[in-house]
Amino acid sequence: MEILNQLLDTYASFFDLEMWGEVLTDPVSWGYIGTLVILEGLLSADNALVLAVMVKHLPKKQQKKALTYGLFGAYFFRFLFIGLGMLLIKFWWIKVIGAGYLAWLVIKHFWLGEGDDEAEGMKKDSWLTRTFGVFWATVISVEIMDLAFSVDSILAAFAVSEKVWILLIGGMLGILMMRTVAKGFLVLIEKIPELENTAFILIAIIAIKMFLSVFGIEIDHLIFFGIIILAFLITFALHYFKKGHDGQDKIA
Repeated sequence: MEILNQLLDTYASFFDLEMWGEVLTDPVSWGYIGTLVILEGLLSADNALVLAVMVKHLPKKQQKKALTYGLFGAYFFRFLFIGLGMLLIKFWWIKVIGAGYLAWLVIKHFWLGEGDDEAEGMKKDSWLTRTFGVFWATVISVEIMDLAFSVDSILAAFAVSEKVWILLIGGMLGILMMRTVAKGFLVLIEKIPELENTAFILIAIIAIKMFLSVFGIEIDHLIFFGIIILAFLITFALHYFKKGHDGQDKIA
């Protein structure tokens, strides 16, 4: 019963206008929100394309409908899981598991490879299609895929901050960004491919941040933001250095 009350209190706090005002007027909060939005954009740009592939078999009007319904579902599940996460993150072993999972993502990216799994359109003979019809089966598939994509983002978000309003704003803006400007992020990553590695380096730093919090060690927000800015500056510097070096090799 106590757990249920804590959960209800967390969800109730989403609608506390005084708390919202406090967060929206705090520059540090916006720094964390910006960090979450950028991470969501970098990590989820290709996810938006996967969702587009999943609905491509539908007529144009239904494609937009399916993605819109999927967007509402993504918001609902993010809202739901942030509330549950606020309760679970109080247990030290959840933080250890979360940090371990984020570390696993980094290891998989740099050393094991991501794999070449491609999303396919809905199979017409699948049980989901036979049960709900092509359109609603596609919507359900998009929702399931959104859930899978959100695991990484939510864990990374809790490692960045445990303030519910920061997580909610950052998560909601991040989802919106994934769906609306994903192509822009893909173009950016295509032009500066090193950004993808930078995103996973940041995930490694965030995993360390979460693990240290188990022992009550908190990284100062100025140091944390400084590391993020430095990571991006180094990325851009390496890219333009490499680009200039490649240009000289071509001339030679």
